[in-house]
Amino acid sequence: MTTVLIADDQPLQRLGFRMLLESQDHMRVLGEAADGSEAVRMTAELRPDVVLMDVRMPGLDGIEATRRITAAGDRTRVLILTTFDLDEYAYAGLRAGASGFLVKDAQPQELLSGIHAVATGDAVVAPALTRRLLDAYVHHLPAPGPENTDLPPDPRLASLTDREREILTVIGKGWTNTEIAARLHLAESTVKTHVGRILAKTGSRDRVQAVILAYDTGLVNPS
Repeated sequence: MTTVLIADDQPLQRLGFRMLLESQDHMRVLGEAADGSEAVRMTAELRPDVVLMDVRMPGLDGIEATRRITAAGDRTRVLILTTFDLDEYAYAGLRAGASGFLVKDAQPQELLSGIHAVATGDAVVAPALTRRLLDAYVHHLPAPGPENTDLPPDPRLASLTDREREILTVIGKGWTNTEIAARLHLAESTVKTHVGRILAKTGSRDRVQAVILAYDTGLVNPS
């Protein structure tokens, strides 16, 4: 059973989502939030598997709500709903810790599949698309000043082996496991093992967050 919290300021939108989700035997809606603050509070109380999060809500928006939910370190994952698949909200949502995003006009089965994927630890966005998002909005990142050039290496990379660092770099470039296996002459099962260790060592919630880490630490530069 996958438990879901719906966060959207539009009552009819929430009703539509609830009707769809409750038509599924394997999904249960724990509650509805009309704004970001309510979503954060209800997530802490109800601990749903997935929060279906709108971004444009009054008061505390969905991006900040996502940031607070993921920062709490609980098992709840966030699936962002956006209007366009490459807008700034998708970018901000992923950087805030969301495990993926869907456009609001997605087909019902896409939404159901996305919720299930997020609940089981997958990311509902291809790594290559994550890179396109980061390339498109990398100007939002603060430029490193000259005073930061001698900063020590990011501690999240310290425990990685050379091979794991290499694989994290190509994950950041949008390579799939199949592509990594073929280009680095590894078995795909070996690649999966490396990816799992990278996520564990760096504290990345999923592959999307690993792509963002590769950007943040300078392993990958915008194309």
